[in-house]
Amino acid sequence: MKRFAYVIMLLILTACASDDPRPSPPPRASLEAQPRPRPPVLVDTCGARPLQYLVGRPRTEIPVPLRPSLRRVLCLTCPMTQDYAPMRQTILYDSETGLVREVKCG
Repeated sequence: MKRFAYVIMLLILTACASDDPRPSPPPRASLEAQPRPRPPVLVDTCGARPLQYLVGRPRTEIPVPLRPSLRRVLCLTCPMTQDYAPMRQTILYDSETGLVREVKCG
């Protein structure tokens, strides 16, 4: 009879025990071992880097391009398409002062 009572008590205790459904966090060392993503490398696909000297100069100093279809010159308040063409140079100037503000690809 005592053995039967011990079996019943063991069954009750195992029924009351609960498994933690939450997974345990990974060890800290494994988090540090994971490689971190690298920042994107900015590539000058349109040749805007050599034209950075134009920033702050009058727009009249912008050289005539060899391929006009790959360059657009716009004022900052002018409407422009929002499509991104990585091979196209975009030169933005201030319409009030006439000074170049930004030279970028797109």
